[in-house]
Amino acid sequence: MSVFSQRDFADHEQVVFVSDDASGLKAIIAIHNSNLGPALGGCRMWPYASEDEAIRDVLRLSRGMTYKSALAGLKLGGGKSVIIGNPRTDKSPALLDAFATALNRLNGRYIAAEDSGTSVSDMKYLAERTAHVAGIVDKPTDTGTRSGDPSPATALGTFVGIKAAVKAQLGRDSLEGVRVAVQGVGNVGFDLARQLKEAGAQLWVTDIHKDNLVRAGSELGATVVAPEAIYGLDVDVFAPCALGAILNDQTIPQLKARIVAGASNNQLAEARHGSELMRRGILYAPDYVINAGGIIDVYYERTGFDRAALLKHVEGIYGTLLEIFERAAKEQRPTGEVADALAEARFKR
Repeated sequence: MSVFSQRDFADHEQVVFVSDDASGLKAIIAIHNSNLGPALGGCRMWPYASEDEAIRDVLRLSRGMTYKSALAGLKLGGGKSVIIGNPRTDKSPALLDAFATALNRLNGRYIAAEDSGTSVSDMKYLAERTAHVAGIVDKPTDTGTRSGDPSPATALGTFVGIKAAVKAQLGRDSLEGVRVAVQGVGNVGFDLARQLKEAGAQLWVTDIHKDNLVRAGSELGATVVAPEAIYGLDVDVFAPCALGAILNDQTIPQLKARIVAGASNNQLAEARHGSELMRRGILYAPDYVINAGGIIDVYYERTGFDRAALLKHVEGIYGTLLEIFERAAKEQRPTGEVADALAEARFKR
């Protein structure tokens, strides 16, 4: 099929298809926009059902990175890469070697970082073969250092974003007693759930991996539900922290939550679903705004790590979202449209 005819082809600057017979690598690298700086975005490895599905995912994700970095005030463009395959069975040193070669051929136009199906250790392996990788530098914390994993910053940004949404929609400054359904309790989702628990929220969780659910249930006291049951729970906040396109014609009618605010990318299956959420009185925190903590973390790694400055920048997501919510209410527009307009004013020339 033609990439140009894809509905998600939003004036991408470059889309690269990569293959290597020896390692089995089949990957797609998408550079959406580089007006503000090099295109930086995660490398996702996933067993896509079809090549069309992989193409759509990488186009949507790379566009989202442009808007995410712009609205976060970073001098970065938007890009993303996907490797087609099962990360638990198909990943190999040879496959990563071939991917590093592909990155080198782009000569810095795209910079990879970890994402679903890849890890910080994968990025460190790539960094021995290419300079075009981020999210690998150990960072100081209150108790020592941690790996380059940006997921804690993503979780923190999502946490403060939920606080902003609760403030705007429920008129509450505290999360004490607020009911939250978290979809996906991997690295980001579990850390988010932990912070919510510590703030007094009640938790319901689901995940496709049983070990993640066992951990959330035992360590956080969360109520575990089946994946298909998470949408219809009688909660205040629905927090998607897994894969995208989960807000669609089938799931939105099930929602009882008054707020959708979570860490996953591309939560709206189509832009019109943002309007549908608004019509139903559900406040939507635009995904690329609330989950920008990770890219902020990676940016500070590249520019000289300053933990205090990083935390302040991530916590600024609270104010950014309040501004979006206020403008959306005043203008009677979906929050996603307002966020897009703010971002486009920064990266379009």
